Amino acid sequence: MKKTLQTAVLGVSGYAGMELARLLLNHPRLKDVPPLFLGRAEASGSPTPLTELHPHLLDNNGSRSLAIQPFSWDLLKKRGVDVLFLATPHEQSRTLAPEAIERGIRVIDLSGAWRLTEAGNRAVYKFEDEGTATAVAAQAKSVYGMPELHRDEIKDAALVANPGCYSTSIILALKPLVAKNWIDLSRGIVSDSKSGVSGAGKAPSAKTHFMYAADNLSAYGVFGHRHTGELLEQLALQPEQIIFTPHLLPIPRGILSTIYVSFKEPKKAAEVEACYRDFFKDSPLVRVFPAGQLPQIQYSVRTNYCDIGFQLAADGRLCVIVSCLDNLLKGAAGQAVQNLNVMYGWNESEGLA
Repeated sequence: MKKTLQTAVLGVSGYAGMELARLLLNHPRLKDVPPLFLGRAEASGSPTPLTELHPHLLDNNGSRSLAIQPFSWDLLKKRGVDVLFLATPHEQSRTLAPEAIERGIRVIDLSGAWRLTEAGNRAVYKFEDEGTATAVAAQAKSVYGMPELHRDEIKDAALVANPGCYSTSIILALKPLVAKNWIDLSRGIVSDSKSGVSGAGKAPSAKTHFMYAADNLSAYGVFGHRHTGELLEQLALQPEQIIFTPHLLPIPRGILSTIYVSFKEPKKAAEVEACYRDFFKDSPLVRVFPAGQLPQIQYSVRTNYCDIGFQLAADGRLCVIVSCLDNLLKGAAGQAVQNLNVMYGWNESEGLA
């Protein structure tokens, strides 16, 4: 591996792109080689100063000189880019990722373009290139970017598909129990999940307008949210075995998932806690709460942690799990940087915790 690593970020104008820029600029391994920030290829005129778009990134270490350049493959080649972060819409990532791989550039994609291995689950995205040779080849190279589950595969991956924010909160909460085969799937799993408004992205819409979202709580995407396929694939579940309902919270950021499961056999709280602690013993960005203590959004917001707690009913079979994270960090940009750390053999939480 060469001494320095050149990263690039396409899509820095969005919320996740903004956080990604902040994390990479402050990453101890990258402090001498700032990321190349990229915008639309059709952009005209002078490059936009990064700190004009995101004034809070202004510091005394040279950030004022950084600019958002129009995207071009020639520019990436000239700058010797090793890793390209795509904080772009799904369809754009479908086009860019295969070409980047062909050019020898590793990709960490924050969109949903490459997360799903099964065509039936991908159908919700309605990709125009579905089934083409290029898409099939790129999908075969893609690794689901959840280090807690796929560290070994991520290390050598050409294309890392960053998980969805809701998916991260739910999969991490359920995987240890699913791995033990403790859950009675005949009784089903219910995940009641709530996210802050930033989870919908920066583009305004009627439902993210202040007059709609403030002082309100609303369900959406019932039986059809895009993250459902990730739950099915990563937890090896059938559609009838889990109900996932997302809700919009009138807060800027953060996710709280309340998950209801029934165990096949009665368990003690100490057993359940031990299950979680053993599963995540090598996962520095998952915090397991003591039995009976439940996390809250305020504990994990603006951090890169996923917090998990549970409450066990008196019968030892019904269990309520609460999982919290920041949708822009552990649910997006933070997890992308965590994947970068894994890919290059650095401490998994470096630049994050």
